[in-house]
Amino acid sequence: MSDADKFLYGDRSGVANPLAQADWSTKKLVWVPSEKLGFESGSIKEEHGEECVVELMDTGKKVTVSKDDIQKMNPPKFNKVEDMAELTCLNEASVLHNLKERYYSGLIYTYSGLFCVVVNPYKYLPIYTEDIVNMYKGKKRHEMPPHIYAITDTAYRSMMQDREDQAILCTGESGAGKTENTKKVIQYLAHIASSKSKKDQGTAIFSHGELEKQLLQANPILEAFGNAKTVKNDNSSRFGKFIRINFDVNGYIVGANIETYLLEKSRAIRQAKEERSFHIFYYLLSGAGEKLRSELCLEDFSNYRFLSSGNMTIPGLQDTDLFAETVEAFKIMNVPEDERIGLLKVVSAVLQLGNMTFKKERHSDQASMPDDTAAQKVCHLLSISVTEFTKAILSPRIKVGRDYVQKAQTQEQAEFAIEALAKASYERMFRWLVMRINKALDKTKRQGASFIGILDIAGFEIFELNSFEQLCINYTNEKLQQLFNHTMFILEQEEYQREGIEWSFIDFGLDLQPCINLIEKPAGPPGILALLDEECWFPKATDKSFVEKVVSEQGNNPKFQKPKKLMDDVDFCIIHYAGKVDYKADEWLMKNMDPLNECVATLLNQSTDKFTADLWRDMDRIVSLDKVAGMDSVHGAFKTRRGMFRTVGQLYKEQLGNLMTTLRNTNPNFVRCIIPNHEKKAGKLEPHLVLDQLRCNGVLEGIRICRQGFPNRIIFQEFRQRYEILTPNAIPKGFMDGKQACELMIKTLELDSNLYRIGQSKVFFRAGVLAHLEEERDMKITDVIISFQACCRGYLARKSFARRQQQQTALRVIQRNCVAYLKLRNWQWWRLFTKVKPLLQVTRQEEEMLAKEEELVKVKENQLLAEERMREIESVQQQLHTQNKTLQEQLQAETELCAEAEEMRSRLETKKQELEEFIHDLESRLEEEEDRAAQLHDERKKMQLNISELEQQLDEEEGARQKLQTEKVSMDSRFKSMDEQIVVLDDQNNRLNKEKKQCEERISEMTSVLAEEEEKSKSLQKLKNKHEAMIKDLEECLGKERKAHQDLEKNRHKLEGDTSELSDQIAELQAVINELRAQLAKKEEELHAALSRIEEEAAARCSAQKKSRALEGENSDLQDELEMERQTRIKAEKQRRDLGEELEALKTELEDTLDSTAAQQELRTKRESEVAHLKKTLEEDARAHEQQFSDMKQKHNEAFDNLNEQLEQAKRNKASVDKAKQALESEYNELQIELSTQTQGKGESEQRRKKAESLVQDLQVKYGESERQRQELADRMVKMQSELDSVNSLLTEAEGNNIKSSKDVSSLGSQLQDSQELLEEETRQKLSLSTRMRQLEGEQNNLRELLEEEEESKRNVEKQVSTLQCQLADLKKKLEQEAQSLQGSEDGRKRLQRELESTRLQLEEKEAAYDKLDKTKTRQQQELEDLTLDQDNSRQCILSLEKKQRKFDQMLAEEKSISTQYADERDKAEAEAREKETKALTLARDLEVLQEAKDELDRANKLLKAEMEDLVSSKDDVGKSVHELERSKRAMEQQVEEMRTQLEELEDELQSTEDAKLRLEVNMQAMKAQFDRDLQARDEQGEERRKQLVKQVREMEIELEDERRQRCQALSSKKKLEMDLRELELQNDSANKGRDDAIKQLKKLEVHMKELMRENEELRASRDNAVAMAKENEKKLKGMEADTLHLQEDLATAERARRQAQTERDELQDEITSSNTKSSLLADEKRRLEARINELEGELEEEQLNTEIVNERLKKITLQSEQSAAELAAERNATQRAEAARSQLDRQNKELKLKLQELEGTIRSKYKSLITILEAKVAQLEEQLDIESKERYQASRMVRRLEKKQKEVLLQCEDERRNTEQYKDQAEKTTNRMRQLKHQLEETEEDLARAKACRRRIQRELDDATQSTEAMTREVSTLKSKIRRSSPFNLRRITTNRSGLDSDEDVDVDVTAEEAAPEPAAE
Repeated sequence: MSDADKFLYGDRSGVANPLAQADWSTKKLVWVPSEKLGFESGSIKEEHGEECVVELMDTGKKVTVSKDDIQKMNPPKFNKVEDMAELTCLNEASVLHNLKERYYSGLIYTYSGLFCVVVNPYKYLPIYTEDIVNMYKGKKRHEMPPHIYAITDTAYRSMMQDREDQAILCTGESGAGKTENTKKVIQYLAHIASSKSKKDQGTAIFSHGELEKQLLQANPILEAFGNAKTVKNDNSSRFGKFIRINFDVNGYIVGANIETYLLEKSRAIRQAKEERSFHIFYYLLSGAGEKLRSELCLEDFSNYRFLSSGNMTIPGLQDTDLFAETVEAFKIMNVPEDERIGLLKVVSAVLQLGNMTFKKERHSDQASMPDDTAAQKVCHLLSISVTEFTKAILSPRIKVGRDYVQKAQTQEQAEFAIEALAKASYERMFRWLVMRINKALDKTKRQGASFIGILDIAGFEIFELNSFEQLCINYTNEKLQQLFNHTMFILEQEEYQREGIEWSFIDFGLDLQPCINLIEKPAGPPGILALLDEECWFPKATDKSFVEKVVSEQGNNPKFQKPKKLMDDVDFCIIHYAGKVDYKADEWLMKNMDPLNECVATLLNQSTDKFTADLWRDMDRIVSLDKVAGMDSVHGAFKTRRGMFRTVGQLYKEQLGNLMTTLRNTNPNFVRCIIPNHEKKAGKLEPHLVLDQLRCNGVLEGIRICRQGFPNRIIFQEFRQRYEILTPNAIPKGFMDGKQACELMIKTLELDSNLYRIGQSKVFFRAGVLAHLEEERDMKITDVIISFQACCRGYLARKSFARRQQQQTALRVIQRNCVAYLKLRNWQWWRLFTKVKPLLQVTRQEEEMLAKEEELVKVKENQLLAEERMREIESVQQQLHTQNKTLQEQLQAETELCAEAEEMRSRLETKKQELEEFIHDLESRLEEEEDRAAQLHDERKKMQLNISELEQQLDEEEGARQKLQTEKVSMDSRFKSMDEQIVVLDDQNNRLNKEKKQCEERISEMTSVLAEEEEKSKSLQKLKNKHEAMIKDLEECLGKERKAHQDLEKNRHKLEGDTSELSDQIAELQAVINELRAQLAKKEEELHAALSRIEEEAAARCSAQKKSRALEGENSDLQDELEMERQTRIKAEKQRRDLGEELEALKTELEDTLDSTAAQQELRTKRESEVAHLKKTLEEDARAHEQQFSDMKQKHNEAFDNLNEQLEQAKRNKASVDKAKQALESEYNELQIELSTQTQGKGESEQRRKKAESLVQDLQVKYGESERQRQELADRMVKMQSELDSVNSLLTEAEGNNIKSSKDVSSLGSQLQDSQELLEEETRQKLSLSTRMRQLEGEQNNLRELLEEEEESKRNVEKQVSTLQCQLADLKKKLEQEAQSLQGSEDGRKRLQRELESTRLQLEEKEAAYDKLDKTKTRQQQELEDLTLDQDNSRQCILSLEKKQRKFDQMLAEEKSISTQYADERDKAEAEAREKETKALTLARDLEVLQEAKDELDRANKLLKAEMEDLVSSKDDVGKSVHELERSKRAMEQQVEEMRTQLEELEDELQSTEDAKLRLEVNMQAMKAQFDRDLQARDEQGEERRKQLVKQVREMEIELEDERRQRCQALSSKKKLEMDLRELELQNDSANKGRDDAIKQLKKLEVHMKELMRENEELRASRDNAVAMAKENEKKLKGMEADTLHLQEDLATAERARRQAQTERDELQDEITSSNTKSSLLADEKRRLEARINELEGELEEEQLNTEIVNERLKKITLQSEQSAAELAAERNATQRAEAARSQLDRQNKELKLKLQELEGTIRSKYKSLITILEAKVAQLEEQLDIESKERYQASRMVRRLEKKQKEVLLQCEDERRNTEQYKDQAEKTTNRMRQLKHQLEETEEDLARAKACRRRIQRELDDATQSTEAMTREVSTLKSKIRRSSPFNLRRITTNRSGLDSDEDVDVDVTAEEAAPEPAAE
């Protein structure tokens, strides 16, 4: 295994360890919480109710833990699993353990569902080389181990295949490795998607094109300017970035774009301890040369105040080298030298700003600058004036009114201004740098077909002190987590839909919406950011007022909490998904506004350095410091730029919104980076730190979502193969489908249906089910293996016994042969035979045999050589075959490439021809353009600056256009999904309507049933209380499942409220039901007639309810209108008061100056004309108010219709609530079933516990026996050690002679070592008793067998021991060492015994505790039995009640059928009418929208036609292509935009010159009118006239008020009378009809009578309301008159103030006259006073103009008064007529009342009780109606908002429909391409099939060859045996003839004789 494989694949050899599997299954291993390690492994020893006794595996300590705190452990086969979503027990402990095990094994990447979790290794790993890149290239995610390359490759492949934009989201804490992983993603994409590397496959990994180099080199620049050293990380990114890499259709990189978020600009001015500022400061100070240092005025590190830590270096990095790399990167990015120097000047200026010092003056707070050397350096670097700069810092200009005043700054204000300037300069420089990089990366201007976005942003942050930055980051992570939850939900939904399983879909993305709304909601109530922006506009706002406003607005929000700590530490708390975060709101307003010194900013904007001026060009967007420091003094000036200023929160919210829309339109891939420890040590992992990050990163949130569904899934084949052992007889023999087999297996396993789902190809399980199945499987396998081991051991024992029997018989045969030889040895014939035998030919057979054996050996050698050659040839053949395959594949690929290249060549040729034609056209145009260029050369120099700005704007618009295209694609898909949803919603709507009708029927039935069951409600209440207690107990037992059942609990509470309401209704309806029962018993015959009348009365009641709703809606509308009228009247009253005061003043003036000149009379005529004009305006205002009133009335009618629709919706909601109630009841039943199953499981666990205790006792007995046996074995071991040493030495020397003995000894040695290792492991791990017992027994058996084999080997080897005694000394030394090790093992054994005794004591304690728990359990079981008995009783009661209900239903079925028919017909008619009205409204709105869109399109079409005609007319003779026209159009647009910018600049200049001109003119007029003494007389005359006019205006206004009042009263009375008339006419018609019908039918008369009664009451109520309204209006008029008096008093005070101003003016004039003598000394004061006089004169002129306007208004008012008088007379006549008509109607009403009373007298005796009951019902229903009307009014507002949103969405949908056609062509192309690829796939599959057939044929041939060789070897062996047997058979014949030996033992004797024969011959 290579180094890279170790860090990718790891070692999972321990996964299949049977010992670990046995430990897990026998010990009940679980995870227990630990303070140090997070979680520790332990085995459950005892269970006591809600607590368990757990023995920790590492320490052996016993701990009592609650069952809720225990978490299940996964089986060992899931250790180091690559995807944590596959874990069968998904919990925090298992996730942490898996990450820890993989991290310690060097595996830093792990999947968790959609996540890729990365743990920082803090060391270099060889897994990012070129070979690794090529290894992951083109592979699927599940084929390779987890890696960032796998995530990137899947994103790239899915982008290429699906043509869908991708996003890779890297989040995590600082130092977790986000930036490094982002680099690896860019490196991988640059390698696989670079155009150069695609064409030239042989180049190296970084031999990319220029664009790819720039993309890779953009990172060092951003790191230099945006990264810094922190405590956690040496290269921490202090900003977030989103890198967007664009690709063309072929997958090549065509450009890139970088967006940045939340730069930590405060690091530029201050840093924490042991931290650095941004890297560029240190790079520049370390790496700059002498020339550059002098040019940038650089100094030593210690001289800069902003570098608080001095020259702090990073270990392993050199700042000088990194500065050179940064400069080289700038060169690669094509950044010119002047821009580079400008950038570094800004960096140096930021450092120099920190060196500026200020002091406080002695006698004032004003700041001064004692040393301005730093300021001079700053001004030199930024090319601005030193004096202006110091003046702007120390005494900036502030706008007061229209003038600017210099304000002195304090020391603190000056220092704050300098720091703000430094931060802003660095931020602007960084933004410019990012813009410049984007410009370099996107210079190709090619359109990207799709893109991959890489988001590198900080993760969730929870610090001790959390500020505004943490809120922004956590807000971002909330949005990203919501995106992940939503995408995970969609993938789960797709999986479940694909498999076709039942699943109620839940959008988990909605869980985070309340918290997001708390932060970002704009209104109703406003969120935190909106409140912060709102506070920024208030002048006297502070951080404290902001916090108070947040608490008052959001105090009731569930995600918002008031702090529990003191207010000094925390201001408020927000509950995020990762936990509760405390926020401190210090300086939030300042951070949100980000203020600057406006004077310094203007200076920088006017800098002579082009780079500095370019940085500060957007001057209008800043907030000045004076607005922040003294907002109340400069409030007027602050309001002028309100629309231009945007806060930091607004900008970030907008940026985040754009990012989220981009991410939602992409397919996201999530990477979560985790920091293992804060010490930056490799191989160390802090559990609590990792758990917090998993929680913050959303990994645990994703696991929570997995647990809601079915996270574990397994295919049918694997499930059957793995778990068929648990169901041996479930599946019948023969073939069966996998799904059917799995269904049968699950049925026999008796799993709960809620724990699994069976799909089309897989079985889905809840979390923990597979672990349970694995446990049962392991128990089954252990039983099978134990029985198998017993069989094997019996077989081996029998075999060894048979072998010993054979040895015994062989020894006897040898003994007999020896005895026979001893008898024959001295026999003469035998001697003769031995002498003659060598002379016979038979003896030569041995030589021949030897020769034959030698030949056989040679043949064997030849055969072996041939076999080796055969193998070599076969291997060569296989290699050639594989090479042939690879060559064929390469050939096929080359042919495809050739075909593609040929197609490309043909396309390029056609393009070349087109381009040549295009070039000819361009050449002809060039000649013309050169002539024009000579003329435009001068203009180009002027407009060059504007062009550069426009280019930047074009780049931005290009990016926006690409975003829009992506949005179009996404909106197309959304539109389709919306269409589908609309169809589904229509179906659901139809179903809900049907269900609504059914529910209404059920409700009517339930009301009757509830009436009967009220007597038994008390018993049911008791049962309910018992059930609630049971539910509480269940909630305590099922604490882990509370999260899943929260929604159910909410619904349950709602239903309890409903039941309480129903019980109240039952109490009210009880009296009615009793009366009805009495009537039913007495009058069954009259029931049908009464029910029909009741139905008619119900219809009348419905109509009355409708009318009452309509009146309530009209009433609310009138109230709204009244409020509007009040506001307008208040405004008009204010205007009237002002005018009245002016008129009074003018009247007094007019009375005083009646004898004045003709000029005054002309003025009077002018003023009268103004009064007339005022009257006209008043009339127009009155008309406008009337128009508004009519519009409002229409709107309110529409709102009333909407309210009706909402009422129907409320009914539907009620039906849905009933359904939810039924669902809750079913769930309640399920919970009871679960409770019973749990009790059964508890009983079973009790039985298992008893069995386990008996097993423990047996094991203890066995352990004692094994300890004794072990002692005996140890004694034997000591004795046998010397023999083992001699055996080992013999084995080394005599391997050839004694192979068996050597193998046995070596195995014995290895087994001894294994036993020692096992003993050491026992001391280390302290395994449990059962495993130790098994190991010791196995070792004992092995040792016994080995000892027996050793004894056999010892007997065989004893003959050769004498020759090897010399080596015993060396072996004795080894023996002593091994004896020492044995002593160590003995010590370990003694320790184990001590531990065993301690465990026994603990076991006894636990048993005592367990007995106590048993008692509590029995008590709980008794309570449970009581509860079940109560439940059974309640069920019987319910059954009896249901029977009674059915009987009653049969009685009322016939009557209800008739009533339901009429009700259905009426509902249908009403529904149809409402649908038609809503359709008409929607169609009208759609028509208006379409008409507007059509008009806009017509305008655009006309413009385009005009441009096309211009272009066609300007076309040359040769003809221009479409591309030329587009280019010319773009050029023209650019010129137009340039001209527009020039025009705007010229207009600004013109405006400024005009302002200056106006000022000069005013000054001139002031100088001319300075010495006019006649002004005072004129003023006095004007005052007298104004008083007279004011008096006249007052009189006219009083008359006008009276007329208006009368008119309003007349209008209101007229409208009321008209309404009354209409209603009375309707009543009259209905009364007439009722009278005619009353003669015919009494039923109809009753209905009409009641209708008339109700209508009469309504008329009375409306009349009373009208009278009350009139009284209220009179009161309001009196209040308004009082207000006019107050305003007159205010006018008088204003007059006094004006007179004081006049006296001041006179005094000033006197001073001016006196100052004429001192003009030389007081020239400045004289000018100031002249300006004051000019202003006063201007005011005088304005007042004169106002008086003229008032006169004109007076005339208008007189005309209006005359007209209103005429109208009043007409209105009075109309009111008189209306009164006459009303009196007539009253008479008719009285007559009808008399008739009704007569009819009532006849009927009252019969139906009095019914009417009272129904009236009570009506009252209840009216109360409900009032509540519902209020709710509808609130809902109508929401509906209006939704309608606006719907209109916007419809417009967007229509825009997107137009774009769908463009993408159809692309889809057709892709389908063609897919077909080609499918065809190629089929061909490759055929080739594969052929290759497989060839391989099988060769395999068969090989098998035949091997079989033939085996047959040959068998023949050779048989020949050998025959040859060996031939000689002893001959000898046997001789011996049988000569001697009388037993024939039974001939063979054995002959063999022995043959072996012994040579010895006498030798003698």
